[in-house]
Amino acid sequence: MLERQLGKDKIRFTPSDRAFLAALLLRQPIHVLRQLRLLVRPDAILRWHRNLVKRRHAASCRPKRPGRPRTVRSIRILVLRLAKENPSWGYRRLHGELLVLGVKVGTSTVWEILKDTGIDPAPERNASTWATFLRNQADALLACDFMKTVTLPGMRMYVLVVIEHGSRRIRVLSATAHPSASWVAQAAKNLVMDLEDLGCRTRFMIRDRDGKFPDLFDAVLNDAGIDVVLSGIQMPRMNSIMERWIQTCRRELLDRTLIWNQRHLLHTLREFEQFYNGHRPHQGIANARPLHPLPPPIDAPDRSACLNIRRRDRLGGILPSGRPNCSFGSPVNVCAHTRSALITAHPRTGDAQFTALCNTL
Repeated sequence: MLERQLGKDKIRFTPSDRAFLAALLLRQPIHVLRQLRLLVRPDAILRWHRNLVKRRHAASCRPKRPGRPRTVRSIRILVLRLAKENPSWGYRRLHGELLVLGVKVGTSTVWEILKDTGIDPAPERNASTWATFLRNQADALLACDFMKTVTLPGMRMYVLVVIEHGSRRIRVLSATAHPSASWVAQAAKNLVMDLEDLGCRTRFMIRDRDGKFPDLFDAVLNDAGIDVVLSGIQMPRMNSIMERWIQTCRRELLDRTLIWNQRHLLHTLREFEQFYNGHRPHQGIANARPLHPLPPPIDAPDRSACLNIRRRDRLGGILPSGRPNCSFGSPVNVCAHTRSALITAHPRTGDAQFTALCNTL
């Protein structure tokens, strides 16, 4: 302690020094302290001790946090959950629901929780968003768009595709290099007839503002009771499900194969349509398939070990799919492999390149 004071003009004690001296010399009588040679007066040591005791008592008596106690975290989570699941409920309605659940909390507390989290009042939260509209009307919604691809000789092909929002079922209507107004209108008529044969109750068709959609396309759908909803300018998220399928088709199919001509393109897309609707699981519908629900889970471990899976390759292995046999056999480690390159087609005159490709595969 004294070594730290060497070389200084004035002696200064730190709070720890004062506490040490006060605790060390407190029990000494005052006349003994006066006989000691100290750097401070005895009264200063006694004053340091009194201040030390005072601060200790003040710290123990001081409240931990001013104001009302903080709301329990579980109550805050419950309030936010109710507000998220019920956008039309205000803070008074939320307070009433909490009382029904046996949670006693003040009305102002509910209001403070919503305010601190940044949740708007009920009238502003009750406004319907585009995502909410799509979810509520999924079973009655269709979406369409043109997908452009380039063949091996360099010809641009336009494919008109329709997807059902509720089931995620895809429909490849047709493909052409010249999407005229009559061609697009005829594709709409074919779609309407297919929907009527299946008994689908479609009410809306979402499409972008592409100039390849003529007024006759909208007129055909309106005559069938289907209203056309136009997406915003440069807002692909308004038709996100359709745009997402186009990305999937490019990544899983078109980017992995060469397209020779229109006939080859239609054949490839038909195979992908069957694969997409009949086998491929989709996260948007709980990993089910558009045309088939999920099978009941296999709970018995012995049945899972004896499951015999047969593989089927489409388009020369680009689209692999597997399905279990109807019966369970002996345990297998390697699944039975059945390869069928479904790329053969009826040749036409002038399709020599495509025929040679099919014979090669």
